[in-house]
Amino acid sequence: MSGPARDAARTGSTRVRAADKVDEAHLHEWVVARRGVEGFVEPRTAVSEVTLLLVAHDGEWTRRRVPGVKWAHDFCNKHQVPSYDAAVVGIPQRMRDYNSRIRKEQKAADYPQYKPRES
Repeated sequence: MSGPARDAARTGSTRVRAADKVDEAHLHEWVVARRGVEGFVEPRTAVSEVTLLLVAHDGEWTRRRVPGVKWAHDFCNKHQVPSYDAAVVGIPQRMRDYNSRIRKEQKAADYPQYKPRES
């Protein structure tokens, strides 16, 4: 067993999958199919490489690994999408609102007798 794999087995940590062409293709297809998209570049963490979070005007979102911070900002510039450092600005409220709507819709579909409270 190699050094990093042996260390991962010993500590219980996992090796993080790097970004690939499938991730890049997904981001491209996603950004051209939606309007009002903004990019949020998320820094590398202990469990994830650099990721690019794309959020559409309605809060719909997608996230994929990317080769690096510069690559993410260049991708956004190429697609005329504003990009921000997520560690500085956070994630937009419309994404949280979208997630909340989806959860309520899923709960209503799973439990037809469920009636969400009006906000």
